[in-house]
Amino acid sequence: MISFHTCPLASKEGKETGGMNVYVLELSKALARSGVDVDIYTRSQDEANPPIEEIIPHLRLIHLPAGPKKTIEKKLLAQYIPEFTNAFLAFTQEYTLTYDVLHCHYYLSGLIGLEINKKKEKRYPIIMTFHTLALMKNLVARDEFEKEELERINAEILLTQQATHIFAPSDSDMNYLEYLYQADIHKISVIPPGVDTALFKPMDKEEAKKAIGAKKEDKILLFVGRIEPLKGLDMLLYAVKVLIMKNPELSVCLWIVGGDILQKKELWSHQLKMLQQLKEILNLSTHVRFLGQKTQEELPRYYNAAEMVIMPSHYESFGMVTLEAMACGVPVITTNVAGVSQLIDKQHAALITSVNNPLLLASQIKFLLTNDAAHKQMSKDLQEKAQDLSWDVIVNKIINVYDSI
Repeated sequence: MISFHTCPLASKEGKETGGMNVYVLELSKALARSGVDVDIYTRSQDEANPPIEEIIPHLRLIHLPAGPKKTIEKKLLAQYIPEFTNAFLAFTQEYTLTYDVLHCHYYLSGLIGLEINKKKEKRYPIIMTFHTLALMKNLVARDEFEKEELERINAEILLTQQATHIFAPSDSDMNYLEYLYQADIHKISVIPPGVDTALFKPMDKEEAKKAIGAKKEDKILLFVGRIEPLKGLDMLLYAVKVLIMKNPELSVCLWIVGGDILQKKELWSHQLKMLQQLKEILNLSTHVRFLGQKTQEELPRYYNAAEMVIMPSHYESFGMVTLEAMACGVPVITTNVAGVSQLIDKQHAALITSVNNPLLLASQIKFLLTNDAAHKQMSKDLQEKAQDLSWDVIVNKIINVYDSI
């Protein structure tokens, strides 16, 4: 595994994490449990990072030097690809290591895979998982600062041509790769992420509320994810305002998990500051709470304490949060642009909303809050569906592709 720009253990290292961190770590652990030897290579971002870290039997994490040992903005990391590539080749030579497959995560890691093969007599098969696509991010970007640069787009086009195989998390991402990037559909496998069903499972709601410091009567609407514009959090705040104005009798609150709120407010990210300002403009100070980052181990209690999880994204290649909530037996309202929405059938159409439609979202939230029978049935159905996407099931599909190449 190559995960150049972000370490799969980032949450334990005090860094903000997203779905890719969880995906790489949990897939690697599932492979290791299946007897596959896995090394994850990532950039060392801290002097305290050990060069080699044993995670579980058959699985190691290897920190390689590439640029200053500190957090660096993603767009500035390409310049350190040659250093990382040389460090990889030196490490594998020193320990006489060879691999059957290089599985590269995000376009920067893919470029490293190509560079490694340029310097080897026997080339490795390269499997690419993009996680997000630049053209789709640019489609929903709201200003020039959010847009991905031409260098990334060109790199993704190159990788779709040169990778041995590509994993897409959903049919929609496969279609974008085929039609926008002109990728060969025969070398794309649609395999969704898995979920740790031993960690994410139903628990008593009152106990969960007590564990996270919520009141018994709180009706919690939960958002979990990175605090960035394409997640659609401003639309969610609008929807909560509409819901409260139309239904003052409903005792609802929105809890937002994500973002670094431990700093002074003047040091918050631009997006966090904007959402805080919007919260005040809409007079939602008593209804909306920013909770900051939570570990994977903490999240099940937050999911189980919530009435529902809401993912109002403008673009989401899949949406692992949705899967985690489903495994806990908690209904999820997601936009129709998220890859995970394809798992939700017509029978559960009330769980699919549209982008930037706070009136519709408010009515869907109210329906779930006030219709106990529908809420219980959807919770049960979604939890059953999540069992089919446990990592133990998904990893066999991944291994079959590794074997085939």
